[in-house]
Amino acid sequence: MLAFMIWALLGGIFVLYGIYAACSKKEVPFGFWANAEVFPVKDVKAYNRAVGKLWVVFGIVLILLGLPLRGGQNSPYAVISILGIMIEAIAAMAVYVTVIERKYRK
Repeated sequence: MLAFMIWALLGGIFVLYGIYAACSKKEVPFGFWANAEVFPVKDVKAYNRAVGKLWVVFGIVLILLGLPLRGGQNSPYAVISILGIMIEAIAAMAVYVTVIERKYRK
């Protein structure tokens, strides 16, 4: 149960970051990596809303993927959580590059 609570807390942090990104006045970089720069954006408000929605959905799906951890860390269903987060991270990057970046780049 402790693993699920930590997992859900992490998902909540992503949701809060998404809300912050959606409400920000200047361009918010998609990644956390050092020196991340945002490409020139056409519509800053719409871009931030799109990035915020992506992070909120990422956080909610992350919490849902953590549900199998409620059975304990040694549960065979924990594999669903591990594989699911890998697929979710790749999908989020793909959505950002193919949809958001293409739509809002100047």
